[in-house]
Amino acid sequence: MPSDVPLYNVMIVDDSAAAREFLRRMLDSDPALKVTAAVGSAREAADLMRHGVPDAMVLDLDLPGISGLAFLKRIMQQHPLPVVVCSAHVMKGAELSDLAFKAGAFEVLSKPRSQDKAAMDASRLRLCAAVKAAARSGAERRGGARAAARAPMMKNSPDMVLPIPLNRPTIPVTEPVVCLGASTGGTEALREVLTALPADAPAIAIVQHMPEMFTGPFATRLSGLCRIDVVEAEQDMILRPGLAVIAPGDRHLILRRGPKGYRCHLVDGPPITRHKPSVDILFRSAALAAGPNALGVIMTGMGDDGAMCLGEMREAGALTLAQDEASSVVFGMPREALQMGSASRALPLSKIADAVMVFARKHRLMAGKDGVQ
Repeated sequence: MPSDVPLYNVMIVDDSAAAREFLRRMLDSDPALKVTAAVGSAREAADLMRHGVPDAMVLDLDLPGISGLAFLKRIMQQHPLPVVVCSAHVMKGAELSDLAFKAGAFEVLSKPRSQDKAAMDASRLRLCAAVKAAARSGAERRGGARAAARAPMMKNSPDMVLPIPLNRPTIPVTEPVVCLGASTGGTEALREVLTALPADAPAIAIVQHMPEMFTGPFATRLSGLCRIDVVEAEQDMILRPGLAVIAPGDRHLILRRGPKGYRCHLVDGPPITRHKPSVDILFRSAALAAGPNALGVIMTGMGDDGAMCLGEMREAGALTLAQDEASSVVFGMPREALQMGSASRALPLSKIADAVMVFARKHRLMAGKDGVQ
């Protein structure tokens, strides 16, 4: 391996020997990662950490003795380090994952379940990308940002799922539509934004990086807190005012324009910008289908998913915003969008709901003059 490629040491903590070996093979397949320890309990992990702290940890929540969640809290109090939770239990509902994020988890993933090779490859890429990003964040805090920036990260282009057509049709004036993209810290950020919206808020499409089967319970919980309806997106679902749809955790969400308004098109393609669903895919589809009828907002999250195609939305005439650094749990995605010039400005999280409604009111006034199609 080239000497300029950083090698991150990873500890696996999982009570299942089979799971430890499976995760080890996944992580060791990446040249930037090396599993240096794999143990079955929090006590064993704590004993090893007295002699040295790894660059990142992959942690199960179901552990004997001290639970994974309790151990995560203890780590953050005594030896803060980047932790990626990888557990079957996160599929049982949004609350447990929320607790893990609040306890300090860098990312929360579900354990791979499918035997399909393509699905397993996607899970491997997602796990390795999350662990590398977590380790890199720790390296940056320790002053190793230059070396961390050289870590190889596999990124598929949005063209693999949604290529840009050679001839773009003219986009008519339509009802406004809002696209939100978020990752780490996004569950709480989305809750704050959506609960602040009135019942007549514009149609909203959301990509939040989440494990498969997590988005449905998350949407249900949000819907119970909000004045708008929040649901997991379904194929051909029509967007309407007062409705927010959240991309399923295993498919890309594409907006398409039809005679009855915008509708959801779900695609089971490869991870794009290391994620499925990908914010870039949602934003590109909004640029192509909605143009100036859209508002794009990139929110808290690691990496750069969404930054490039938010710029495509801006070029198509959409209003584009980014969550500011002070209110972001992880400023990666918004920072990239601002540095690229994809976002016109940054706003604190507390101001995003107001910006959504100001955009909707101005657009509806304009649409009333020009006529909505």
